Amino acid sequence: MTNLKKSKSNINVGVDVGKWFLDICLYEKDLHFQVENNLAGIKKLLGRLARYQVERLVMEATGRYQFLLAEAAFEKELPVCIVKPLAVRRYAQAIGLLAKTDKIDARVIAEFGVIVQPAITLRKSKNLMLIKDLLSRRRQLVGMRTRELNRVKIMGKALEASCKRIIRVLEKEISRIENQLDKHIESESSWAEKRDILKSAPGIGDTMVYTLLADLPELGSMTNKQAAALVGVAPMNRDSGKMKGKRRIQGGRYSVRTTLYMATLSATLCNPIIKEFYQRLTSKGKHNKVALTACMRKFIVMLNAMVRDNCEWQY
Repeated sequence: MTNLKKSKSNINVGVDVGKWFLDICLYEKDLHFQVENNLAGIKKLLGRLARYQVERLVMEATGRYQFLLAEAAFEKELPVCIVKPLAVRRYAQAIGLLAKTDKIDARVIAEFGVIVQPAITLRKSKNLMLIKDLLSRRRQLVGMRTRELNRVKIMGKALEASCKRIIRVLEKEISRIENQLDKHIESESSWAEKRDILKSAPGIGDTMVYTLLADLPELGSMTNKQAAALVGVAPMNRDSGKMKGKRRIQGGRYSVRTTLYMATLSATLCNPIIKEFYQRLTSKGKHNKVALTACMRKFIVMLNAMVRDNCEWQY
């Protein structure tokens, strides 16, 4: 009598990630268990999941606490979905679930995976993860430098020297981080090519390039409308019945939009296409901020087209 290998049953797994523990729900089996959020606990979890055919392993982005589990799951070639906590919370509210515990959250995350079927998260190389970490650190240092520069103006002569010492230290550290960024970006051929294309546009500096590379990796693979919406510079309708509401921008990726705002301000002075477009809008009576928002949309659409067509600035 031959032994027939039992086929593995399909399951969706929800994981509520905490600093110390992982709460896991196997949705189809209606099972809940908890392991520690460390290598030993994750090994135990993956060993248990090996008995099943995992359709989705869903977890929330929780400020790096999910990294260890996600990396181990990627190694096992499991379909990992890292989703926004706000999306899961709104789903819970939509189904009328107001109670919140780790066990309940794990089940809601699993159910969210079954019903909504979020896109599978692509694995990033260690070099790309390091680049994103360096970019985050650069943003932190630039913010610290800005605060110290503001303090120089208001703290008076007595503390001016102290502020300037801190500023010099921060500028050295920012320079060191930028050198590391350049080195790691060079080792990512696709990013190095994108960087050179983006820097060819008048008004685009290192800060804008680094932000686009890290926070808008879809650049070049989207339509113009998708690019504008993803950044948050697409005008959204607000109509109902006979009411025709005012179009306003909303949503999008905050870090990209704020950096694009400063780049567009620069472009209205040094970029001939954006400058002419801005002046034409303001001459027609458009408010400066409205005209600048329209320029931001035009600018990101042009950058998207450049990366998509693999060509430098030719406008």
